[in-house]
Amino acid sequence: MENITKIRECIKVATQDFIGRQQLAELIILAAIAKEHLLVIGPPGTAKSAVVRRMARIMDGNYFEYLLGRFTEPSELFGTVNLKKLREGRVETDTQGMLPEAEIAFLDEVFLGSTAILNTLLGILNERKFRRGHTQIDCPLKICIGASNSLPEDEGLAAFADRFLIRLFIEPIADSFIEDLLVGGWQAEFTHVDSVLSLNELSEMSEHLKNVKLDHIIPFFADAIRLLRQSGIVLTDRRVVKTLKLIAAAALVNGRLEAQKQDIWPLFYVLPTKDMQQRGQEILKEFFTLSNNSQLFYATELASQQPNGRLQRLVELAKRCLNQGDIQVESVLREIDANYTTETIPDELNQLRTQLIKLIA
Repeated sequence: MENITKIRECIKVATQDFIGRQQLAELIILAAIAKEHLLVIGPPGTAKSAVVRRMARIMDGNYFEYLLGRFTEPSELFGTVNLKKLREGRVETDTQGMLPEAEIAFLDEVFLGSTAILNTLLGILNERKFRRGHTQIDCPLKICIGASNSLPEDEGLAAFADRFLIRLFIEPIADSFIEDLLVGGWQAEFTHVDSVLSLNELSEMSEHLKNVKLDHIIPFFADAIRLLRQSGIVLTDRRVVKTLKLIAAAALVNGRLEAQKQDIWPLFYVLPTKDMQQRGQEILKEFFTLSNNSQLFYATELASQQPNGRLQRLVELAKRCLNQGDIQVESVLREIDANYTTETIPDELNQLRTQLIKLIA
């Protein structure tokens, strides 16, 4: 559990110079702890692969990356047939350095793979097993991040897409942040990062997942699922059950072995389409009111869109202003006042607000 303290530093390093991509880094951490997979949907050139590569370096895992196309051969992902073994009458695959031996995988344009590729991927993603001819191996895969410009319309791809439990929809940076994008993008070209939080340390956290108590959250979570169904948003039973792993991981990252109502926010990212996420956010507004996470607060804020979900981010911003004399003091104060009244503002943030006011007085 002592590794929890490294999570925030890991995310800071991973997203340094990348504007507005904190949610992606945080969800990679959440998915890795829960041993689930993440699908990122967004247009090309939005730093998806750059953030994933940096996270892979920071976590120091065996990394495999590939851009799939209509004519991608299975051997390009899984390895070529061992010719020596083939002469002996055995069909074995040389998987060294390929996807079956990866701990972290990034598959860009993942839905463009052939039927042969996707069927083999299903076994790797779902069972962590690679089977091809006489080759059958257990895969060390901790997390696969898939990326695509859009969700597939082909219903035949639905079973494969469903293996990605977490969905993140990203957009190009807003016009008001173009200057920050230019500065950060230029600096990112020359930024070197070292390992901060290893995959082994995340695996240690994963081992604690089974110890998280869910008794108190089950009725609350069940009510949320019922409300979604009543509103026409129906998740598969598999996705509903697996969401509990994400809720348990959120509690764990928050330093607890018991899930509480504030940990339900990952449900937002399990909703499979952008429309469902937007509607679900409004439908579950009351359920997300308490959402809060001390480490993954950008992802929590995006999911809940509630003042409580913004608390930790505002605390971090206020502390940075005080420590570095940041010129954004006034904008941070405006955001604090826009989200809280004198009656609702938490004590820690109120104390920081007082110090910020003194700083510019």
